[in-house]
Amino acid sequence: MKIGVVGASGYAGGELLRLLASHPHFEVTAITAHSNAGEQITSVHPHLQNYAGKRFNEFSAVDFKDCDLIFLALPHGESAKVIATLPTSAKIVDLGADYRLESAEQWNKYYGGDYAGVWTYGLADIEPFKSLISKSIKVANPGCYATSIALGAAPAASIADLSDVVVVAASGTTGAGRSAKINLIASEIAGSLTSYKFGGVHQHTPEIEQALTKLSGTAAKISFTPILAPMPRGILATITAKMMKKMSTEEVHALYTKYFADSQFVTVLPVGSMPKTASLTGSNHVQIQVAVDGHTSRLVVSVALDNLGKGAAAQAIQNANLMCGFDEAAGLAFDGLGV
Repeated sequence: MKIGVVGASGYAGGELLRLLASHPHFEVTAITAHSNAGEQITSVHPHLQNYAGKRFNEFSAVDFKDCDLIFLALPHGESAKVIATLPTSAKIVDLGADYRLESAEQWNKYYGGDYAGVWTYGLADIEPFKSLISKSIKVANPGCYATSIALGAAPAASIADLSDVVVVAASGTTGAGRSAKINLIASEIAGSLTSYKFGGVHQHTPEIEQALTKLSGTAAKISFTPILAPMPRGILATITAKMMKKMSTEEVHALYTKYFADSQFVTVLPVGSMPKTASLTGSNHVQIQVAVDGHTSRLVVSVALDNLGKGAAAQAIQNANLMCGFDEAAGLAFDGLGV
């Protein structure tokens, strides 16, 4: 299948190109980038030697006329501007936020600008999302934090109160994008942690609540504090919620293990083993651990993933595989780096 990538010069776009280079069914034929148009791909992504000699093109719809599948890796508000120019026959996975939210009010509150509408939500490891993805031609890839938190909280819908979920999650600096920012330079982040978008204002909040409400049947609410961690990539999320029934850690662990038994990418670790971001770098895998805090009767869930992998490019390819009728693990059947 012929594949196009719009916005390939960013971190998520570069990760898409890396993973697509070894995909058994996809051939990348169109690669565009706005600010880096005309530059060698390897000048921006020097590790992508499979693309040596190739350049980023300025976006032009004609470059995508023969594409069967197109990935959009653009900042929020930009995907909707190009959709109308793309071939209607092409399947599309949008890694941006433009088509994730069902509510125009929530879009205006957390993002602002014109509301574009909603596509099938691409949380590929959970039903009913997985079945819907397989029948869709347009899919909105989840946000990185949203993926970790939704996966970590979803199995608890029957045992914990999802109307009062508290989350603290740390992310690597690539989650902030590639544009130069003083607060992201090495001198500022090395050896330091800091919270940001403090006080429940992070833009992934309505997306997470939307997904968990669908899964639980009740109105989910989260209080989410993100943290900038001094590492390039990875997310470690800690999720807590009040238990609605008395259960032991072992019982909750068995419930989570059963919930993800058919998932090729989500692993509930043995009791006592903790998720580690480095174990997942470069992969589409997720690690989860659970415990019951008997002192406060709260469920505690730890989730780790790679924000550029499972949190962006790898999950986008998993969604594309499902949309195209391939094994969802095609091009993704490998472990993280581990160091």
